[in-house]
Amino acid sequence: MATEKCFAKGSPSPGPVPKDRLRLYSMRFCPFAQRTRLVLDAKGIKHDTINIHLKEKPDWFLEKNPLGLVPALETPAGEVIYESPITCEYLDEAYPEKKLLPSSPYGKAQQRMMLEHFSKVIPYFYKIPTARRNGEDVSGQEAELKEKFAKLNEHLEKKKTKFFEGDTITMIDYMMWPFFERTEVLELKHCLDHTPELKKWTEHMLEDPAVKNTMYSMDTYKAFYKSVAEGKPDYDYGL
Repeated sequence: MATEKCFAKGSPSPGPVPKDRLRLYSMRFCPFAQRTRLVLDAKGIKHDTINIHLKEKPDWFLEKNPLGLVPALETPAGEVIYESPITCEYLDEAYPEKKLLPSSPYGKAQQRMMLEHFSKVIPYFYKIPTARRNGEDVSGQEAELKEKFAKLNEHLEKKKTKFFEGDTITMIDYMMWPFFERTEVLELKHCLDHTPELKKWTEHMLEDPAVKNTMYSMDTYKAFYKSVAEGKPDYDYGL
């Protein structure tokens, strides 16, 4: 169901969630929803996907999630979980096979702290392209982003590992990846020029099956982001 066109205002409710699976409310190009899609794929969890038109949300979706944001998960019992880190943590606990979070309380806390740091980086992925489109000078903001990337690079240098918390992918890698996947289309790739370890990390991530299964081609991203820039986001682009 992942390729289904999005449900907009006036769309009928999809009805109850089948007993043997979960339902993900998503939007195909949303980096926050991609976090949850990565975890669902990595853990092999059976699920349906309902894509939501984020400019014209159906009333039934707003009843389930008053914030109106994706991702959101719904269980067969009608339980709804939203916010990307919370949905991913829920999946790791509810489906303990192939754990993505460390078992120790300290290990979990470390990942949460790192995610908290990374949450300060995310706004740059939106601010810089918007400012650039408006003809503003973005050199100052790009310098700040390069500094943030340098900190992440330092972490990898100290760890001497392929991924952020070892030589296998863990939750924090999936939490950060969707934004790095978009560096090229957002014209931010040059900000990685002086962070060799972070660059290597992106290469390792591109080899991961869940990453391959949840990403879109650069041409598709370009077309979608062009529609966003024009003020008419085409959530169904390519369907």
